[in-house]
Amino acid sequence: MQINQVISRKPSELGRALAPLAGQRSDLLLVFGAINHFTHPGLHQSLADIAPQACLLGCSTAGEISAAGVDDGTCCITAVTFDKVGLKPASTTLNGMDDSFAAGERIGRQIQAPDLKAVLVFGPGVRINGSALVDGISSIIGLAVPITGGLAGDGGAFKETFTLGLDGISNDAVVAVGLSGDSLRFGHGSFGGWEPFGPARKVTRCEGNILYELDGEPALEIYKRYLGDHARSLPASGLLFPFAMLGDDHNAIGLIRTILGVDEASGSLILAGEIDANGYLRLMHASTDKLVNGAEAAAEAAAGVFQSTEKTLAILVSCVGRKLVMGSRVDEEVEAVGDVFRSKATLSGFYSYGEISPFTPGSSCKLHNQTMTITCLGET
Repeated sequence: MQINQVISRKPSELGRALAPLAGQRSDLLLVFGAINHFTHPGLHQSLADIAPQACLLGCSTAGEISAAGVDDGTCCITAVTFDKVGLKPASTTLNGMDDSFAAGERIGRQIQAPDLKAVLVFGPGVRINGSALVDGISSIIGLAVPITGGLAGDGGAFKETFTLGLDGISNDAVVAVGLSGDSLRFGHGSFGGWEPFGPARKVTRCEGNILYELDGEPALEIYKRYLGDHARSLPASGLLFPFAMLGDDHNAIGLIRTILGVDEASGSLILAGEIDANGYLRLMHASTDKLVNGAEAAAEAAAGVFQSTEKTLAILVSCVGRKLVMGSRVDEEVEAVGDVFRSKATLSGFYSYGEISPFTPGSSCKLHNQTMTITCLGET
């Protein structure tokens, strides 16, 4: 497996940035870039010209992660060449939030194969039920195949995001690549670092990923009461105060849900993934040190299946809420990941509106919020 990475600092400099990739065979171009790169008319064609045989896969971001650290306003392109791993691209239009499960089914049908080993998937960051999307894919390919990836960002605006895939750049497409073959090495890890505060509250009315009531009160009213002055900046300030999903015993089940939008008329909160209608929710907050420790734990889990001498691509998908909490110290969580992998891994990734990964190896795949999720690709 060969890995080469280039970074375009401005859309007008893309051609110059891509020049080192000219003339080499690339099987996969993994592209994570700021909105201004994805809205630039030349992005897709430039990528197709430089690597006409490659699968294109990526999305817009709320911050870019590369071997150089964390950036805003750039575009990171990572070219991967495999010796034996097979790639099968997929793309489907997402026809609104209610189409999320069916969109996942369509992706699953396009990538299913007898020797399918893993899936990378990226979806829009708005007007989507990310957990339903993952469930739809799993319903076709089975629960044993790991799915990792994330939901696109737009710099924290929560208005319009973009994905890059089989059919080019789109603001309403789910894109994926299925990876197959016994030579694939695939590792993953996901960890948060957030802490709960306040009481556990019973979900008394919800539909899918829309939360209407907690303890019989409008969810938005309760949420604003807790946020205080931060409520004026909703929905963006909701990234700082996600919900932990709890079971009947009020213990956390390992899933966090962040707020993607609010509906003042109905007093509801639109969350990034589905909520347990019979469960409980509790607010969370975090410190930079705990988030950095969480990123390190995710890296250790993802790197566990790799030998120290193996060449590895580490794809980091971290929630934009973590970036907001850490502020100028955001590079520390990427540095913590780099310290785990040392020089054997090339880092690529982005800050997202949702992260997709199994909890642990062998467990079912879920949509996470406010985590650092790491996918490792290698080849024997």
